[in-house]
Amino acid sequence: MVDIPEHLLKRSKDAKGKAGGAADAPADAPEPEEAAGAAEASEADAPAAAESSGIPAHLLARSKAARSKGGDEGDDAGGATKAATATKTPPAKAAPAAKPAAAGAGPARTQRLLAVVKAGSIQTTKKDPVDKVNVWPHLLVEEFVALLLVTAFLMVFSVLLSAPLQDQANPNLTPNPSKAPWYFLGLQELLTMFHPMVAGVTIPGIGIFALLAVPYIDRNPATKPSERKFAIAIFTFFLIYWSVLVMFGVFFRGPGFNFVWPWADGIFFDF
Repeated sequence: MVDIPEHLLKRSKDAKGKAGGAADAPADAPEPEEAAGAAEASEADAPAAAESSGIPAHLLARSKAARSKGGDEGDDAGGATKAATATKTPPAKAAPAAKPAAAGAGPARTQRLLAVVKAGSIQTTKKDPVDKVNVWPHLLVEEFVALLLVTAFLMVFSVLLSAPLQDQANPNLTPNPSKAPWYFLGLQELLTMFHPMVAGVTIPGIGIFALLAVPYIDRNPATKPSERKFAIAIFTFFLIYWSVLVMFGVFFRGPGFNFVWPWADGIFFDF
């Protein structure tokens, strides 16, 4: 058994209501000849409307029969003449209601779509590319090669350069000039320019606290050197400043820690 669409049942119900109203108003009812002509015209236009709207012909015929039956039941109290008029009138009244549906987009259809969906094809998880590598073998191999190169350099340097141990320290004989190791020569050079409190405590303390504050001042999260210009500028300034002080202490300080020219007086520093 074929199910009647909902819109056809609603249209049939509206036609029954209009048929009952037409039976109660005999002045507006058309003549039997006109009603018969309208019914024939509607029957002639039914196939065209069915083709344009997509409604099957057997459903339209069933709807027309239901409207005719409804008109017969509503006009039993009005007499045989009114019943005959009401029976022929509904197709004429129902025809204009069917034409707008045919002229428009047509009634909605109920369709079923069947498809086969493979498992895992609805939602796929993709890993975002990240700039990370494994410690082994990438990092450890490079560090091991660097260790071998540094060890080979130290062995060659110790063979080519004679660096004997000095005599035991004599408290009665102070060497002139008396220089600190190279990594402390920067501070010793500051002692020639400032008060010991300033050169030994104030300036190094300011430098240490400034380096500790750099991560809080420079909040740039970038990892590329081209995008960390402020941090690179601070480190470059510190490196140049300390390197200049160390070079002055090693090459340009002679007896009494006085300024000398290394190419004229020599270098007063034990490597």
